[in-house]
Amino acid sequence: MANVLNKVPVREQDPKVRATNFEEVCLGYNQEEAMEEANRCLGCKNAKCVQGCPVSIDIPGFIKEVKEGNIEEAYKVIGKSSALPAICGRVCPQESQCEGKCIRGIKGESISIGKLERFVADYALEHDIKPEAADSTNGHKVAVIGSGPSGLTCAGDLAKLGYEVTVFEALHELGGVLVYGIPEFRLPKQKVVAKEIEKVKELGVKFETNVVIGKSTTIDQLIEDEGFEAVFIGSGAGLPMFMGIPGENANGVFSANEYLTRSNLMKAFDDSYDTPIAAGKKVAVVGGGNVAMDAARTALRLGAEVHIVYRRSEAELPARVEEVHHAKEEGVIFDLLTNPKEILVDENGNVKGMKVIKMELGEPDASGRRRPVEIAGSEYEMDVDTVIMSLGTSPNPLISSTTKGLEINRRKCIVADEEFGKTSKEGVYAGGDAVTGAATVILAMGAGKAGARGIDEYLKNK
Repeated sequence: MANVLNKVPVREQDPKVRATNFEEVCLGYNQEEAMEEANRCLGCKNAKCVQGCPVSIDIPGFIKEVKEGNIEEAYKVIGKSSALPAICGRVCPQESQCEGKCIRGIKGESISIGKLERFVADYALEHDIKPEAADSTNGHKVAVIGSGPSGLTCAGDLAKLGYEVTVFEALHELGGVLVYGIPEFRLPKQKVVAKEIEKVKELGVKFETNVVIGKSTTIDQLIEDEGFEAVFIGSGAGLPMFMGIPGENANGVFSANEYLTRSNLMKAFDDSYDTPIAAGKKVAVVGGGNVAMDAARTALRLGAEVHIVYRRSEAELPARVEEVHHAKEEGVIFDLLTNPKEILVDENGNVKGMKVIKMELGEPDASGRRRPVEIAGSEYEMDVDTVIMSLGTSPNPLISSTTKGLEINRRKCIVADEEFGKTSKEGVYAGGDAVTGAATVILAMGAGKAGARGIDEYLKNK
C-alpha cells in the first residue's frame, strides 16, 4: 500500500448545501479510510514530518498504530506531545508543516497527517479515552493567563508534570480564539473544543472565567498575594488593526475580530439567539489571511454576496490553500490586486460603498513578497453596505502596562525567548500571539510547550 500515490479522498458537505448552514464542512475519515490512508505511510526512520511539527508529535509512531487498528494506542502517542489533537487535525496548516515535509509527497501526494490526527482524536472523544495524568501533585502552583491554544497547552503539559495549574480566562467561555475566532463550520464548539478542554480538566487543571488580568487582578498580585510561583501569559492578540482611510468609523464597518466574535461566541448565526449582527447584503472583506476567509464564509452563510478585497495576487494570499478553495467553491468572489482608498458614507453615517484602486506587483519588499503598486487612474466604486477589516491584530496592552518589569517591543508584543518563553520578569513566561502577534493555533501550542519547559526548569532550580 505504501506505493499508492494519491491520498484517500476525504468526504465533505456539498458546497451549495454547506454555504447555507454552519455545520462542519469536512466530514473526516472513518476507520476503514483512516487505515487505508495510514498504509500509504513509508514509516521513515528519520521522519522529516516530525521536524515540520511545532509540537514534535511522533507522527510515524501514531500512524503505525492506526495501520494496525490500534486507535487508542495512536491517541496515547499523540497525547505525549499534543493536548488538542482534535483541534489541530482541523485547523493546522499541515500543508506547510508536517505534510509539507512528507517524503511520500516527493512522488505523489503527501500523507493526510492532519486528517489522520483528527480521526484518532475524534475516536478518543467519542470513546471517552482519558489522557494520562500525573500520579500526584508536586505542590508548586502555576498561573496561566488565557485559555486559548498556548494557555491550554502550557497548562496541560505542566499538569502532566504534577504542577497545580489554574487558568484565568477574561471571557465567560473557555477556549480563547478557538471559540470566538474560528467559525463553527471549521471547528465545532461543543463537539470538539469543549470536549478537548474537558480532557485538560481531567489532567487536574482548574479554570476561572471572567478574570481580566490587569483589571480583576494583576500578575504581581498573583505572585505576591496568591502564592503562584510562576506565571505563563498566553493572552493572545485581540486588538484589531485598521487602514486609517476615510470612512472607517461608519456604521457597517467591523473588525474581523468583532464580526467573528458576535457570530461564534454570541451565536448570532443561530436564530434562537437574540444577538445583533449586521449581516449586510453586499459585504467586502479586506485582507487575504485565514481570518479573512473565516469572516467572508461567515457573511456568506448569513445571506450576503461577499467579496474578498486583497492588494496582491492569488499566489501571495496568506490563507491556507484549503480555505481559499472552500471559499471559492461556496461562492465568495475574489477581487485581487485591489486596494481600498475610502469607505463611502451616506448622510446617516452608514456604509454606501467603497472606493478602491487596482494594483500591480513591483519589486519584492522586506517580507520577500512583491510590493503592490497603485495603477494610476484605475479607481472605481464597489457597491457594498458592509466592510470587514481583516488586517491582523496586536496584543492588548492591558497586561504589559500593569506588570512591573515586563519588556515589550515596538509592536507592543511581550519579549520572550523562543526556547523557554522566558520574559524579562523573573518567574513570568509568555508565548503565542501575545509574543509573536497573530499567528497559527499550532505555533501558539508550540510556544505553550516551550513555556511549560521553561517553568518546569525554573521551579526545579529555584
